[in-house]
Amino acid sequence: MKILISKFRSIGDVILLSPLITNLKSNYPEAKVDLIINKGTEALVKHNPLVNNIILHDRAKLKSLPVLKRIKEEFNTLKLIRKTKYDIVISTDRGDRGAQIAYFSKANIKIGRPGGKSFFSRRAFTDYFSFHGERHVIDLNLDPIKILGKEIYTKGLNVHWNREDSEVANNYTHGLGGFIHIHPVSQCMYKCIDDKLMAKIIDYCELELGIKVIITAAPVKQELDRVKKILSYAHSMPLNLSGKITLLETAAINKLSLMLLVVDTAVMHIATANDIPTLAFFGPTAVNNWGPWDKTKIKSDYIRGGGLQIHGKHRVLMEDKSCLPCSNLGCDNSGISNCLNSLSLDVIKEQIRLVVNGKKN
Repeated sequence: MKILISKFRSIGDVILLSPLITNLKSNYPEAKVDLIINKGTEALVKHNPLVNNIILHDRAKLKSLPVLKRIKEEFNTLKLIRKTKYDIVISTDRGDRGAQIAYFSKANIKIGRPGGKSFFSRRAFTDYFSFHGERHVIDLNLDPIKILGKEIYTKGLNVHWNREDSEVANNYTHGLGGFIHIHPVSQCMYKCIDDKLMAKIIDYCELELGIKVIITAAPVKQELDRVKKILSYAHSMPLNLSGKITLLETAAINKLSLMLLVVDTAVMHIATANDIPTLAFFGPTAVNNWGPWDKTKIKSDYIRGGGLQIHGKHRVLMEDKSCLPCSNLGCDNSGISNCLNSLSLDVIKEQIRLVVNGKKN
C-alpha cells in the first residue's frame, strides 16, 4: 500500500502531522507513507523512519519561472504522483493544490477538506473532513484515520534528528547542569511578549533561580534584532545561540533542557514532541486549536478563552480578556498585541518555579 499526505504550510504545521503518520503506520504496517510539503519545512520529518519519501514543493523556484515553465514543472510533479499509483491520498489543507494532487493521483481513496470553490476542490475527493467545533489541530489532522475506519493509538508529536545534531547539543550544554531553554521570538512578531518583560524573565531564571538560560532564534534579521534588544535590557548573561544553530540542533538542545519558555511558534511543538515541559505565552492565537499537546494525552484540556491553562506537563498563559483569542495580527491588526505586553511577571515566575521544581523532583 502507498499513502501520500500533502501539507503546504509552515514547519509547525508539518510537525503537527506526525500523529497522523504514526497512526497510519500503526494501522497499515506495510504501507509506504510519502509526504509532499513546502521546501524549507522538511527538517524535522526528513529523519522520521516512518516516512518513506518526501516530495518538496519549491514555491520560490516556481514563482521565478516563466508561466509556461512553471506549468511544466507542476505537470511533471503531478505526473510523478500519478505514476507512483498511490492507494490513499490525504490533503490536509483547504487549498486547491492538495485537491489538484488528489484529483490527478487517481487513488482509490482521496480524503480532503472542503472549502475551495475550484473544479478540483469540488470533485477531487472521495471523502471529506472538516473543522467541526473548536477542536485542536491534532484532532483535525487525525480525522482521516476515523474516515478509514481505523483506530487512533496516540496523539503525541514526534521529531527526529541525527547523531551530529546531538553532538552539537552536547557540546554547547556540557557542564551547564540543568538549563532553561527560551525561544523568545516568532516570525510573526505580534506573537511576542514585551521585550523588557522577557528580559526580566531571563534574569529571574539566571539570577534568582540560579539556572542557566539558553536563548535560540532563527537566523532571520528581525528575530536576531529582537533578541539583541531583549538582551540589552537584561542584567544576566544567558548563552545566546540565536542564529548560530540549525533547527535540528535546536531540537536536540531542547531535549536536554529542564523546560521551554516560548511564544506561539514551531519550537513549542518541538518541545512537546520531546516531552519537555513548556510554558507558552499566547495572545491572539486560539489555545484550544494550537496549544502545546502533552504526549500522554488523548483528549484536549484546552478551552477557548484566556487565563492560565494546563495540559499535562504543559502550561499556556494568556490574559483573561473577552477579546481573546481574536485571531488578528495584533490589536486592530497593528502588529502589536497589548494582551501579550501586559502579562504578570509574578504569575510567570510562579509557573516557572512550579515547573522547574516538578522537573527536578
